[in-house]
Order: sequence, then C-alpha cells, then structure tokens
Amino acid sequence: MDISTLKNITLFEDLNDETLENILKFCKNNHYHKDNIILFEEDLGDLLFFIINGKVKISRTNEAGKEIILSIIEEGDYFGEMSILDGENRSANAVALSDANVFIINKPDFCFILEKYPKITIRLLKDLTSRLRKADKLIESLSLNNAENKICNTILAIAEETGMHKSGSVTVNKMPSQKIIANMSGTSRETVSRIFSKLKTKKLISIRNHKLVINSYEDFLKKLSTD
Repeated sequence: MDISTLKNITLFEDLNDETLENILKFCKNNHYHKDNIILFEEDLGDLLFFIINGKVKISRTNEAGKEIILSIIEEGDYFGEMSILDGENRSANAVALSDANVFIINKPDFCFILEKYPKITIRLLKDLTSRLRKADKLIESLSLNNAENKICNTILAIAEETGMHKSGSVTVNKMPSQKIIANMSGTSRETVSRIFSKLKTKKLISIRNHKLVINSYEDFLKKLSTD
C-alpha cells in the first residue's frame, strides 16, 4: 500500500503527500470476491470502506422482499460513512459486483482524521450534499414517473456518473445488466428490455455488447421533459 492509491480516493484527492502518509497508517487492506456481501442493512456500523478497484452495489430490500439498487459505485468512491457519523445501524446492503479491493478505516480512527484535517470534513460535507440531491432525484423518479421515465432517469443517472461526453453524445462503456437497471428503477427486467427496444427504435440510444450510447444528450433530456 502507498499514497498513490489514496490519491485516487475522491475524499482525499486534494491532500498533500505528508497528510496522505499519515492517513495511510490507519488503513487496512481487504479483498472481496464477486458476489461477496461486504455489509448488511441494519448491521452495526463501525467501519468506513474505500474502493481501490472493482465495483460495489449499494441496495435495500423493500417490504415485499424485492431488492432496490440505490447506486453502483466504483474505484475512488467510499461507503459506510452514515453509520460512522450518526452511530445508527447500516442503512443499506453492500455487495461486490466484481472482485474488489478496499481500504478500511475504523470509526475512532476516522473521527480522529476528521478532527485533525478539517479539509477532509469539508469535502465529506460536499459529498454528502451531492448524495442527498441524488437521493431526492431517485425518490422523485420512483414515486412520480411511469415505468419508461423511471428507466430513462436511471440511464441518465448512470450516464452522468460514468459516461463520456463527446460531441453531444454520451457513452457508457460498461452499462449494468438489465436486471440491475430494473432493480435501480423499481421495474422489471422485461420492462427494461421493452423500453430499451423502444428507445433504440427512436434512435435515442444505441447498444452494443455492454456499451450504451445516448446518441443525443439534448434530445434525451427533451424526451424526459415532455413525457
């Protein structure tokens, strides 16, 4: 482990090498295989996780037992901060979608880091605000929109997170499976397949293997605003 790894973590990206060296002393490395459960909803939370590589699914289970995927996070992201800050149980499940390496910092050490380095606290507040805004959009999408708009909003959210913008189009090189998109949008895999076909027919998107392209970002936004 060295500080070059920490430099890829969004929470630490503005820190100098000396500070990163000090933080690295508190980090423990762990590896999870694909489909390993990293943490359960309602577990006690005293660890913070930083993704070094791989993908992790954050989800909840509703009263009917159906999984609702809240987000897919990747290298540079972190999770588990809510329980660290408020002392409550975990609010969601975390499962490795691929083999994943993570750094782990325990609660007392992370609280010490926040006190010693106010710049990290400020960045954490910014990240929490951003996540709250995304959660508000998700709630609005799941509660107010029809199935097609739910799926389109999910595509848009993924594109904004991981897409590459070029000449008015957006390319997502590793689009999640239709099952995952269904769980993210609160629909079914069959509905996702039907809506994808409809969007392709309208030439709003194109798909090849796991790559999805929003052919015109502006036209895609117009579709959502007019439906």
